[in-house]
Amino acid sequence: MKYFASGLLFDNDGVLVDSHGAAVEAWGQWAREFAPTVNWNDPANAGQRAEDLVRRWIASPDLFEQANDRINELEQESAHATVALGGAVDLLHSIVDDIWTVCTSANTNLGRARLQAAGLPVPKHLVTANHVERGKPHPDPYLLGAERLGFDPADCVVFEDAVAGAQAALEAGVGLVVGVSELALATEADIVVRDLTGITFDGEVLFIPDKNRLR
Repeated sequence: MKYFASGLLFDNDGVLVDSHGAAVEAWGQWAREFAPTVNWNDPANAGQRAEDLVRRWIASPDLFEQANDRINELEQESAHATVALGGAVDLLHSIVDDIWTVCTSANTNLGRARLQAAGLPVPKHLVTANHVERGKPHPDPYLLGAERLGFDPADCVVFEDAVAGAQAALEAGVGLVVGVSELALATEADIVVRDLTGITFDGEVLFIPDKNRLR
């Protein structure tokens, strides 16, 4: 498949990097301390900002700052366990800075740490939870990502694995939403691929091998 585009916008966790083990460690500890009855590992929670989940789950608003600081601390401590997913290293090292970025629901320190732990470049136009008023599933992260690259959202492609992220991309009006991994089959992504293996982008043409497509 070939698709004409100006820029690429990537989610991070589940698309570029595997941080699931790190997240299990951090959120498991956090839940034991602040919300022992919460099903924090529900896939429906994927792709959302930690601060939004904390606000939803804590019993008392007075605990928000303490609980939010704690999950930020725990996730930062476990960031070293992050590894790159298939095709991510080759793809990101093959494209220049000004035509791609990452739009992650992680805070800035955590987003950078996970990319670096996985051996991936940190884009100069990185968009994190700290940069938007509303996180995914709202369109704000992808609208800001396109703006920072200087492109219309309709000229951009988003790579996502989570329902909330795909919804954010669609509401942002991007030209194409590529779901990544089998989990993305549950999203409304336009197409779904196993991973980023074999995908190339020259600043104009995005090539996706048919053999890598799940849908």
